[in-house]
Order: sequence, then structure tokens, then C-alpha cells
Amino acid sequence: MLIHHPHIIYLHGFLSSPLSQKAKDMAAWMEQQGLQHYFHCPQLPMHPNEAGVLLHGLFFKLAHEDICVVGSSLGGFFATWAAETFGCRVVLINPAVHPYLKINDYLGPQKNYQTGEIHMIDPCFAEQLQAFERQPSKLERYWLLTQTGDEVLDYQAGVDFYSGCRQTIIEGGNHAFVDFEPWLPEIWRFAQGK
Repeated sequence: MLIHHPHIIYLHGFLSSPLSQKAKDMAAWMEQQGLQHYFHCPQLPMHPNEAGVLLHGLFFKLAHEDICVVGSSLGGFFATWAAETFGCRVVLINPAVHPYLKINDYLGPQKNYQTGEIHMIDPCFAEQLQAFERQPSKLERYWLLTQTGDEVLDYQAGVDFYSGCRQTIIEGGNHAFVDFEPWLPEIWRFAQGK
């Protein structure tokens, strides 16, 4: 009998890439389990509308498949949009809540942490982001994994926004999410609906 596995789409954060540590950890773990064909980690375009087009294309390609999106930081914001748009499960790692309110802090040239590429952030970025905001419904689809030591985002904003969802709140840590790897088997179980 053919075993049906869910696909995992990992969405990296703002000014990040598939070269981020969590993305690499997850890719390596999936490969160790022989599940590399079920792992997708696209380089998200900088502009939100282009990121939306890319995600629509990816979900179209995986139509009729079981999907779980794992989103970190701004990737968590897009993961919530994906959950509400496509009806998939999501794991949110230190997710950004109302990120369009913070864009003014990043206007002008910004450098990608991994690739070194320079991106120009302009005010229309905030408008585009705001259009992707969704309120979580069907709370059983959501799992919030957050660390209180996040130095970039207010972890409490995530706890409040995703209240009623499964939540794992870890004391300490940081925005990058310390000790992510041990959570991968549990994330895979959640992706399977267990």
C-alpha cells in the first residue's frame, strides 16, 4: 500500500532565504527520513504581491496534496494567509503579526542576511503586506511555536493573535529560535494531522 505523505512548504522570513539555519535543518531532517521530495523551500520574492503569485503557483502545482506550511517570522505571516486561502495546516515559528506596521523602520536599501542581495523597501510594501493579513479561523490547523526571548518581534503579540490555537511558548531563546532541530519530528507529526 502506498503511504501518502503531506508536503511541507517552508517559508523563510524577511531578508532571509532557503539558506537560513532553520530551513537547512528542516531540509536535512526531511532528507534523512527519505522525505526530500515532500519538502519545498522557495526563495520568496521581496515584494509581497510577487510572493503571493509564487505561493499561488506552488499550491496549484501541489493541488490535491496534503500540505503543511512552516513559516518563520514574516514567513509565518504568509503561512497564515496560506492557511486561510488554501485550507492547509501551519506551524508558526516566532511569527510576524501586523508586520506592515513595522515597515517604516526598514525603508530604503536592505541587505539579505544570507545572499547579501540589496533590496529597496518602499512605502507601498506596507500596503501590499496589509492586503495579505488574515485572521486565523479553524484554529485546530494552527500551531504556534514561540520563544519569549525574541529580540526582533514581541512574542506576546503572536500569543494573543493566535489565541485558541495550539501554542508552545518557550522561555528564553531568540528570534532565530534556539534548538529548532529537536522539534522537527513533532512538526512532521503535526503535518500528518496527528
